[in-house]
Parts: sequence; structure tokens; C-alpha cells
Amino acid sequence: MSETWRFGRRYDLHEIVADGIVHGVGIVFALIGATALIFYVTLWDSLSAIAAVWIYALGLVLCLSISFTYNIWPHSNVKWYLRRLDHSGIFILIAATYTPILQRGIEEPLIALTLVGIWAAAISGILLKCFFPGRFDRLTILLYLGMGWSGVMVADRLSYHLPPLSLWLIVIGGIIYSMGVIFHVWERLRFQNAIWHGFVVVAAAVHYTAVMTSFSLAPVAT
Repeated sequence: MSETWRFGRRYDLHEIVADGIVHGVGIVFALIGATALIFYVTLWDSLSAIAAVWIYALGLVLCLSISFTYNIWPHSNVKWYLRRLDHSGIFILIAATYTPILQRGIEEPLIALTLVGIWAAAISGILLKCFFPGRFDRLTILLYLGMGWSGVMVADRLSYHLPPLSLWLIVIGGIIYSMGVIFHVWERLRFQNAIWHGFVVVAAAVHYTAVMTSFSLAPVAT
């Protein structure tokens, strides 16, 4: 069926199943990875680091779980409310991912200010999605991208607190997310939603590795 609802094109069963599988794989690996990360940081790092990875882990699992629920839910009034949560979850994921990364250099005012700014933008985006659902969708895509690449402003300072591998993985993950946006807006393409979420899962895995290595490897710069 190709009719357009306020949620976009109605996906057929094969597309929904494919999308569900992508989400399921992502959620399983997110749960395993989050548990391993929390365990590692709890053993070897500070209380602020533990708090940061908890925020990241909860944000990652929450975002994927909400997205899974929303995307397999049949078209209904309930789905309209789930849509608000789904789009809000993206803001949470971006801010949550940056939290442990920026925590590594949180003693620097510019890095701390960047983290505050990212969370302020996330809260603003969530309010926009919750109180003005279905409006400003193109604007929020730009806001997602802007938040995602905002770390560039402190990349030089972060190089003193993160290993080079982590920095490169952050960039690679950002590129994968950005490439996936092409499929996010290409609604007429069959399996478009599953492809888009495939990019999300892969990018999230790359960023997870960036977070893990930021705690397990020592920065080169001193």
C-alpha cells in the first residue's frame, strides 16, 4: 500500500518486518554493550564518568526501544503520540552520546559549555516535537545535524583528553548518520525505513566504540 498518511507512506509487511529486525539487533547489542561499558567504567573510573556512561547507556537503549515501538505500531492515534517520543528520542541520543565523550575534558570551560549547549538544544528540540507535532520537521532534521556536528567546535581541545581512535570514530559515526539522512527523507524508496535505521544502528555502534575507547585507551596528547 502506498497511500500517504500523516506518518508518511504506509509500509507493507515485509518492510515492517525488516525494520523490526534491524531495531531488534540494535537493541540487543545496545543492552550488551551498555552493560559492558557500565561494568568497565564502574571498576576503573570516577563517579562523574560512571554517571556519564549511565546517561549514555540509558539514552541509547531508550532511543532504540522507542523507535522500535513507534515503527512497528499500526497507524492510529496512539502512533501519533509515539511519533513525538520517537523524534524526541533522537535528541536524547545525540546529547547522551556526547555526555561521556565531553565528560573526559569537562574541566575545560569551553567543553563544559558545549555539553550544556547540546543538552539545551536537545531540550528545546523535545519541546518543539512534543508541543508542535508534525510541524517544523525539516527544521528539526537540521537541528539534529547541527547538534551532531557541534563537537567540531571543541575537537582541538578534546584531542588532549581522548585517544586519536576515539576522535576518528566520532567523525566516522557522524558521517554514517549524515549519509543515512538521505534515506530518511527518501520516503518513496522501498525498505527506506529499514535502510535508514540500519545506518542509525551502524553509526550508534561506531559511536559506542568511540565511547568505550575513550575510557579504555589513553590520550596521546599531553
